[in-house]
Amino acid sequence: MASIKEAFNLKGKVALITGGSRGLGLQIAEALGEQGARLILSARKADELKQAQAHLAGMGIDAEWIAADGQKTEDIDRLVKDALALNGRIDILVNNAGATWGAPTEEHSLEAWDKLMNLNVRAVFYLTQQVGKLSMIPNGYGRVVNIASIAGLKGNPPDGIATLAYNTSKGAVVSMTRALASEWGKYGITVNALAPGYFLSKMTKGVFDTVGVETLTKDVPLKRIGDEDDLKGAALLFSSPAGKHITGQILAVAGGVMAV
Repeated sequence: MASIKEAFNLKGKVALITGGSRGLGLQIAEALGEQGARLILSARKADELKQAQAHLAGMGIDAEWIAADGQKTEDIDRLVKDALALNGRIDILVNNAGATWGAPTEEHSLEAWDKLMNLNVRAVFYLTQQVGKLSMIPNGYGRVVNIASIAGLKGNPPDGIATLAYNTSKGAVVSMTRALASEWGKYGITVNALAPGYFLSKMTKGVFDTVGVETLTKDVPLKRIGDEDDLKGAALLFSSPAGKHITGQILAVAGGVMAV
């Protein structure tokens, strides 16, 4: 029987985190790196990845990085190839990269719709497929952690910002998580998703500026938004041996808003 410390130990495991240069991705990188995982961060901008690498180094965490655009199939192919060249395997995949868009449905552009579906759904599918096929399935082990959203589990408040494409894309991630968990369980791969509520990040700053924190938290039982530590415990559970019997689950990390 493993001790609880061993159950959360990631020493020797390799984690690939998309959107890992800032925000929720960097927060998850801190958690997995602190527990001993070897990190590979990916995002579009090399300068932000270098800053994230330096930030993690300051915490005593070593991380490699590979710049790649998830909207480009050839970039995903290169990302997987280079990640495997660095460490020989990928044990943990955190699909965090994504985008949002706010507009009333009747005014929502098709271009913006396609962009969100491409990055939030298509890229998640293709990257996971390639990592599974080239590493996790042959090794008989894997942890896939998708970053969904409470927006994929419910509608928006009537007085909130309209985000139909974002909600739809995250709903697709929820369904993908459950279907893939069922399909890949036989390979020793768990597939789960975190569904954050509002966290302060570069992507959500515009929402906070437009609507205000007080309005966004008025129906949240804990009366707060997520901070720079609030995803760490849940991400570690899904990524570690402690979560070996958990798959196909969607965990809302949203201050209790799903209970209302």
